[in-house]
Amino acid sequence: MRALVVDREAPGRLRLTTVPDPAPGPGEVLVRVHATSLNYGEIPTELNTAPEGAVPGWDAAGVVERAAPSGGGPAPGARVVTWGRSGGWAELRTVRVDDLAVLPSEVSFAQAAAVPVAGLTALRSLRQAGVMPGQRVAITGASGGVGHFAVQLARRLGAEVYALVGNPARGAGLVELGAHHVLVDPKELDAPLDVVLDNVGGPQLAEILGHMAQGGTVVSIGATSWQDTPLAPYQLVKGQLRLIGFQPGDGFAADLSHLVGLVAAGQLDPGVGSVTSWHEAGSAIDDLLARRLRGKAVLTLGP
Repeated sequence: MRALVVDREAPGRLRLTTVPDPAPGPGEVLVRVHATSLNYGEIPTELNTAPEGAVPGWDAAGVVERAAPSGGGPAPGARVVTWGRSGGWAELRTVRVDDLAVLPSEVSFAQAAAVPVAGLTALRSLRQAGVMPGQRVAITGASGGVGHFAVQLARRLGAEVYALVGNPARGAGLVELGAHHVLVDPKELDAPLDVVLDNVGGPQLAEILGHMAQGGTVVSIGATSWQDTPLAPYQLVKGQLRLIGFQPGDGFAADLSHLVGLVAAGQLDPGVGSVTSWHEAGSAIDDLLARRLRGKAVLTLGP
């Protein structure tokens, strides 16, 4: 099969080449990938630390080529969306049957490929924070992949949603997705926050902690600012704040099915920012890292 592999001497540190087909384990299906997507968090991790020749890729959507040897999961020919810790940037990937969902006919492969990591992170971080109707929920980095989903899902939970973005242009469209307020600076906050989903970290997170309601919860998802967060002494103690480091967990099938069901019903926008051939992966990665792209970058596999 063809795959994008880590090659730190190549442009973009990726090379399209031929590698052996993966062999599914007892509880895994073999999927022929039609579309995959890029996640801001996976690029430095995979391209800087993965072994040379490794096939990166967390998100992928395609068609089941071979059913699981154990007999579980969908049959060959089923359209599916998948999550895995590697292998998504290839023509074939193996995936556990509890980490995939069958796609409704209304959802395209490109839409589906945008869902897994960003959608699951948003859904499970809101669940981890215990968001309730009427709470004030802030989402930093709201124009990114996770933020795009989190704004919509927080609104569905009945929260008052504050979307924080890097500049006014990146806030375009967030009100239509469900944000009640779109801000570029925490100083603009007009009321104490009950929950923060933080994708940015750095000084902005430290400032937001000063705007929390007593007993508020912060879920730290990422740190795209790549800056240290300077906490004042007893800042968490004084406000009785909870600061939680998010981890996705496992067993994603039910949540993936829920998310693509919402997409199929027109109740969730997967936020596809661009769709290009995987031959253009290097350019897509550059656009993502340089913040020239709003939403998810999707790569389609083809000649």
